[in-house]
Amino acid sequence: QKHIDIAISYQKSSNGLHLLVDSTGLKFLGEGEWKRKKHQPEYRRQWRKLHIGIDAETLQIRAVQLTTNNVSDSQVLGDLLDQIPQDEQIDSVYTDGAYDTKQCRQVIADRQAHAVIPPRKNAKPWKDTKISSLARNELLRTVKRLGRTFGRNGQAIIGEVWLKPRCIASNYWGINSVREIFKAKSMRFMHVWQY
Repeated sequence: QKHIDIAISYQKSSNGLHLLVDSTGLKFLGEGEWKRKKHQPEYRRQWRKLHIGIDAETLQIRAVQLTTNNVSDSQVLGDLLDQIPQDEQIDSVYTDGAYDTKQCRQVIADRQAHAVIPPRKNAKPWKDTKISSLARNELLRTVKRLGRTFGRNGQAIIGEVWLKPRCIASNYWGINSVREIFKAKSMRFMHVWQY
């Protein structure tokens, strides 16, 4: 079976959705780890990528897609955003540099959301004159002028959300502390990334 639909229950965001998007790798073993250790056969491990979007406010999974390892992060962003109902306002989409493409910025702009995407380390200015390209070029100049340390703040926001405890007893603490961290860090972070 190549395709499976999964319904994810969630609490709709009241003030507009701030979506954090990233991916992780999942390893599938073919013959079993013990056979490899015993017989040393050469086989290729199979990997899958889990692309996930979570609400920064509630920490709920809002979009998920499983792909093969040869599918890039930027190819899946449109499908993830399509899983968010059209009538729900997306305020911003936070991603890492893997999503720094014209296609991703356009998909985010089509949803009237703000793209918070640090440029890649080897990024070059884009030649076209679209508003999103001009904003990204200005961001690139700012990063070159001020340094990449500002980009780490965005990764820290995403990292701190991922590392929050998920048990029921600490859920209240986790959600409220993430809100405070998100507000404090995003204010410092957004004034550099949002142009």
